[in-house]
Amino acid sequence: MQAQPMQAELMQAGPAPQIAPSEPSPAWGAFLRRFATTALALALAALAFDVLLDPYGANPLRLRFERPLMDINQRFMYPQVLRSGVFDSAVFGTSTVRLLKPSDLESDFGGRFGNFGMNAATPFEQGEAVRLYLAHTPDLRTLVWGIDPSWCEADADAPAKRVTARAFPPWLYDGSGLGEIPHLFNLRTLEIAARLVMNRLGLMKPRLPRDGYEVFTPPESLYDLERARAHIWGGAPRSRPATATGFQAGEAERASWRYPALDQLGAILAAMPRGGRLVMLFPPVHVAIQPVPGSREEAFEAECKRRVAAIAAAHGGVTVDFRFASPITGEDSHYWDPLHYRLPIARRVTAALREAGEGRQAAEDFQIVPSR
Repeated sequence: MQAQPMQAELMQAGPAPQIAPSEPSPAWGAFLRRFATTALALALAALAFDVLLDPYGANPLRLRFERPLMDINQRFMYPQVLRSGVFDSAVFGTSTVRLLKPSDLESDFGGRFGNFGMNAATPFEQGEAVRLYLAHTPDLRTLVWGIDPSWCEADADAPAKRVTARAFPPWLYDGSGLGEIPHLFNLRTLEIAARLVMNRLGLMKPRLPRDGYEVFTPPESLYDLERARAHIWGGAPRSRPATATGFQAGEAERASWRYPALDQLGAILAAMPRGGRLVMLFPPVHVAIQPVPGSREEAFEAECKRRVAAIAAAHGGVTVDFRFASPITGEDSHYWDPLHYRLPIARRVTAALREAGEGRQAAEDFQIVPSR
């Protein structure tokens, strides 16, 4: 019953008063302008810092001095060395070649060696590195290229296998010059440039040596055979079948097999300067991860090896194969895990490369792959 009087009272009161919007404070506007100006100045200062220091040694506006390698991502650090022309001989591949010591190779082959093997590098990433190196090394003496099973995969050209989860900077490999500057404006480059300054002040050591070589495996004094066996066999029986089904592939079937990465290999080696020595290497991996003898996988890999050897021979090269059952690959104590051999085996591989270069055709632990 009281709703009507109340409604009448509200109607007599009239509409609610309107509150005028407040005017922006002059002090607040000045603060925003100062903030924006400061942020822009800091961004420009960071960009100038990155461009002038440029830890990748890429852009033409950088300060001119030899840059130590201040990050462990080899994909970012190696291009400046590959362009330098300092090393007339080099090793490329994955971590399975990283223990080949440049000074040992220099004793056997002469020249000045760098080892630019990159952890888990795909064929595309390796190819980009070799392409850049050859373009800046007209007086090449020796190129050693380690070939892993990724080169033999039938789907090696799939987009997912082009690069790994590790960042790969194509702009450091394409020689774009000023076009590289926008890629420098990020916190990663700022951090590495700061390390570069600390190195110049004597406060930080390089993360990688300039020739790329480091012993990335644990110290030999810490080697534990049982622990290594656990890594090698992964709980499986410590042996593999002596033979499989005796698979035989006819000539037509072998001809139909695809190795798309090898097309890239041949195209890159076409840039080899005359007089340069070429050695292709199938590094030694433990028999635990090699194809079972007599299997289709073994036949597919053997055909890949033959094709690599044919490509190498077309450019005056030799192909050295350690990837088969041998006294090296069948002995657990030679390995940290199924992929990574110990330092004494690295020295044996280096010696075998010399022997192959001298014309020795085979040994107990390596073979020269025929090109036909």
